[in-house]
Amino acid sequence: MSAPIVDISGSVGPAGISRPKHKRTFTGFGAGEIKSVEASIPEPQREAWTKHEFSGFKTKEDFEREVVRHVETTLARSIYNCDESAAYSAASLAFRDRLVKDWNKTQQRQTLVDSKRVYYLSLEFLMGRALDNAMLNIGAKDVAKEGLAELGFSIEDIIGQEHDAALGNGGLGRLAACFLDSMASLNYPAWGYGLRYRYGIFKQEIIDGYQVEVPDYWLDFNPWEFPRHDVTVDIQFYGQVRKTQDENGKTVAIWEGGETVTAVAYDVPTPGYNTPTTNNLRLWSSKAASGEFDFQKFNRGEYESSVADQQRAETISAVLYPNDNLERGKELRLKQQYFWVAASLYDIVRRFKKSKRKWSEFSDQVAIQLNDTHPTLAIVELQRILIDIEGLEWGEAWDIVTATFGYTNHTVLPEALEKWSVGLLQHLLPRHLQIISISTFSSCNRLRSDSLATEICCAESPLSRSLSHRWSAWHTWRSSGLTRSTASLNFTPT
Repeated sequence: MSAPIVDISGSVGPAGISRPKHKRTFTGFGAGEIKSVEASIPEPQREAWTKHEFSGFKTKEDFEREVVRHVETTLARSIYNCDESAAYSAASLAFRDRLVKDWNKTQQRQTLVDSKRVYYLSLEFLMGRALDNAMLNIGAKDVAKEGLAELGFSIEDIIGQEHDAALGNGGLGRLAACFLDSMASLNYPAWGYGLRYRYGIFKQEIIDGYQVEVPDYWLDFNPWEFPRHDVTVDIQFYGQVRKTQDENGKTVAIWEGGETVTAVAYDVPTPGYNTPTTNNLRLWSSKAASGEFDFQKFNRGEYESSVADQQRAETISAVLYPNDNLERGKELRLKQQYFWVAASLYDIVRRFKKSKRKWSEFSDQVAIQLNDTHPTLAIVELQRILIDIEGLEWGEAWDIVTATFGYTNHTVLPEALEKWSVGLLQHLLPRHLQIISISTFSSCNRLRSDSLATEICCAESPLSRSLSHRWSAWHTWRSSGLTRSTASLNFTPT
């Protein structure tokens, strides 16, 4: 899939001075590109742009002006019908506008420096209330308190209007949020990657003394996210793997057929404390690759099936932790996890390729941290990208993979370790099952002289838990849930 390209043209300065025609991909410029574009901008155009660039509020009066502006223009309300909900929205937009300035500068600075970036993959991000967090991190809570009071509102009541982002429900998500906050506060170049759940896990209500689980409609208004409808990735499921030879006579695997679902990016600024560094949390939402609506089916009277593709695609990012008591629920969980890591890996690899560096430098530029077992398919997906799409040899690709990933384990309880049947993997991700089996078999062969090789290949002995330094062989397989019988399968690496 190629990145869509936009031609930026037209005058933004005095007559006769046109904007230089450069091309921008949806991941932004590379370090070399941004320098050449910067040098090509005419001075009158630069002065006009600088003169009118947005700076954000600094004083109480500036904050009040921004709140009133958003109430009257963004929300189309006035002093007569501005309630606490509208005041929360306007105050959030005022703080968001200020964050965006630092957010853009942070991304530009990190791109120019071209240093190593951390990518944190977590199925949960328990971020807390974004408005209160922004007030504290920017250091403008007192300004907001005084400004809101003069406009007739209590800051406590306004903060209380915000719905918690339904992106997590426990320690796993809170740890992820703390990492994002601390990395921004310490000025580390870092991105978070997760899923944009439409309904979260659930909203609890007590009816007649009993807990009732209902959807959490937290996205009715979310001023903190930026839809990136031009940042999309097509994710493949099902299908079959075909072996063929390329023009050099090398045997290659081609994953074809099946179903395609589109991942759409939504970006959330994550500010650091007392620093202009504002990193990014990118969340993926699912939609049908074929479009939301089938007009032909609708005209034939097939009203329900005309939106069936979109409804089926939306289930992937609808709910955190779908019920896996049923086989369809297990398949949806695995589908959800692969959808998320595949879109994230595509984004990470594409960003690295813009640097024009050699693949041997990938782990020098990219560090991917996996928060628990949920994103471990990213290991297999990166190996697939390197050997099937980029054409690297197996050994070279595996060295890159094992040098790139870090893993955070949250528990050793067997019931908390995800297991997927071979049949389910073969059905949903046929190429990934091949890669998992090849890596397991190859690792066992390398360890054949080791007296503990049998325990690694069976992976059920308690002895294997002590072999954390052999993570590349053990964890890739164990976290993917293959049973002991799979270790004896004989596959030829391709």
